Amino acid sequence: MTDVACIVDSKSRVTESPVWNDDEQALYWTEIYKPAVHRLDTRSGKITTWKMPDPVGCIAFRRRGGLICGTRAGFATLDTTTGTVELLYAPEPDKPNNRLNDGRCDRAGRFWAGSMDESLASRSGSLYRFDANRKCTKMVEGLIVSNGLAWSPDNRTLYHSDSRQRTVWAWDFDIDSGDIGNQRVFHVAKVGEGRPDGAAVDEEGCYWIARYAGWRLVRHAPDGREIQIVKMPVESPTMCAFGGPKRDILYVTSAGQNLTDPARQPQAGGVFMLTVGVRGLPEPRYAG
Repeated sequence: MTDVACIVDSKSRVTESPVWNDDEQALYWTEIYKPAVHRLDTRSGKITTWKMPDPVGCIAFRRRGGLICGTRAGFATLDTTTGTVELLYAPEPDKPNNRLNDGRCDRAGRFWAGSMDESLASRSGSLYRFDANRKCTKMVEGLIVSNGLAWSPDNRTLYHSDSRQRTVWAWDFDIDSGDIGNQRVFHVAKVGEGRPDGAAVDEEGCYWIARYAGWRLVRHAPDGREIQIVKMPVESPTMCAFGGPKRDILYVTSAGQNLTDPARQPQAGGVFMLTVGVRGLPEPRYAG
């Protein structure tokens, strides 16, 4: 069994969007409902926190410094020197029950983020591409909980999921234009094995996904087959990201809400780390 260690026992309602910074040897992540962005310096153990004005589902680094964030209000930047938050664009001002959820950058420097219906009742969510010039394009609609964004190492495939539909899709991806097409089902999670949540791709092209309410991470081959299952000490891992000096550590955020057996998972809502025997890829940065 793979050893899993809790490195931040925050007991949060939901931690999300772990992102590794190679230059700083630091892990960043969000806390959605007690809105904040956190940074762990893995060399000193120091944690820095920036409070956010509204729920924040995802983050990515900017090439010019600081972060771009997906929040309830929309796409925003966080200046990590001053703590200033600037809203850049609100994609869904007419949908007060929605917020941006999972997101990350492609290797051309575009930030992608999908929205979700907080009531989990309607397909009012969409997936957006936010370009460096701040142009926002709706790429997919009809989603309940947009999740699972990742790209293959060759930049030819985009992965994306809807947690409530239990489905991960693969799309053909054009790195030059940012266009997607040829949608097909990559994997459908079985009932009882958790819903597909946040994901990452390793250097071998395999897709790792956190299974919310499933007590596990699952590694998929590029053809969609399940080839490895890692049992987690918490019911609802939310997202995974590769990091560490050799980029061979998998960091995992989790949820502490709606637990079926709280006594069995005292560190639910914390951040975890494990070594899985494969390296990840550098995390791209937003070009805007």
